[in-house]
Amino acid sequence: MGGAVSAGEDNDELIDNLKEAHYIRSDLVERAFRAIDRADYYLEEYRDNAYKDLAWRHGNLHLSAPCIYSEVMEALDLQPGLSFLNLGSGTGYLSTMVGLILGPFGVNHGVELHADVVDYAYERLDHFIKTSDSFDKFEFCEPTFVAGNCLEIPPESRQYDRVYCGAGVQKEYENYMKNLLKVGGILVLPLEEKLTKITRTGQSSWENKKIIAVTFAPLVQPKQNVNGRPRSVPLPIFEVRTLQDLCRIAIRHTLRQPIAMGEGHTKRRVSFPGARAINRNGPRFERRRFCRRFYRQCVNSVVLHDSMIPTAMDDCNYPGGVEEEDEEVEEEDERGCRRVREDLPEEDEEGCGTEEEKSRIGCARTEPPVNILREKILRLPLPEPLKMYLLYYREK
Repeated sequence: MGGAVSAGEDNDELIDNLKEAHYIRSDLVERAFRAIDRADYYLEEYRDNAYKDLAWRHGNLHLSAPCIYSEVMEALDLQPGLSFLNLGSGTGYLSTMVGLILGPFGVNHGVELHADVVDYAYERLDHFIKTSDSFDKFEFCEPTFVAGNCLEIPPESRQYDRVYCGAGVQKEYENYMKNLLKVGGILVLPLEEKLTKITRTGQSSWENKKIIAVTFAPLVQPKQNVNGRPRSVPLPIFEVRTLQDLCRIAIRHTLRQPIAMGEGHTKRRVSFPGARAINRNGPRFERRRFCRRFYRQCVNSVVLHDSMIPTAMDDCNYPGGVEEEDEEVEEEDERGCRRVREDLPEEDEEGCGTEEEKSRIGCARTEPPVNILREKILRLPLPEPLKMYLLYYREK
């Protein structure tokens, strides 16, 4: 299932394509998608396929197509502090994105049929927390996974505000899924080959909405009971946070506030990766994206040949009709294009610049963005072990 949008060169471009095709429609969902690189959930030898709008399966590992996850995230209508249950949580990719929205006081649980996939999900989660700069830009609800068949959850288990099932649900299990939902909650599941949104409006009242046609592998039927005793898959335990953990959340929240408000930047700046993609539509967006691609090529190349230089660099200028909120972004992109064009070295007879010019271009390569929250924590007058605790023992 998938193929609704063209492949991207990287995670941001994949999200650009999903946004242009209106699969991603809200800023909150866009932020979550940009914060997590989809390729990080692929095995190393398959990473080249990560930015295609296609499902991926290898053994027990499985990821749905990006366009499906986009529709699911939009349909769930997530908010901070809600409880979420992911049935068929797989690699944990979706649960991690959901956790970025739920915040530290939400509940984020997953049930996965295969124990080896649960281990893989925890490995990917640990990698995200310890290595991704995006982690410091959000207040995160860490997911918890258990292994087992989601059709064997005890009927007396707790209910959730949001539930998603990542496998095709047979009609006879529709009510079973509904019973996992609180009143006012939302259930999203593939039902009769349609991705369906079910809202519980009362104790016995529901509203159904068909979203898009999908094809999912069906739920695996529970195995027969052993010795007459029913099988049971207990949901993850809801644990109250420790005082120490609450202190860490409060300190990081306090330090993050000036960053979120654009500390040291203009009011147009926002503090998440790919923020410039907001409100990108139409031909102006295509020109800006063209300029950004060209700018990246310039700063990452030692030598540029004539064939690499576009013939319509004036497209970087957007005369008239520009919304006020986008002017600063457009001007910055335009300056970047002009700066690279002006700095291009003249080639010698062999088509190469001089050593001095090569060195100058190498020095012009962009530096990675500074993790401001990390820098603030490291400057605090605290013992090193406490600083590392505040940083979640991150490696970067």
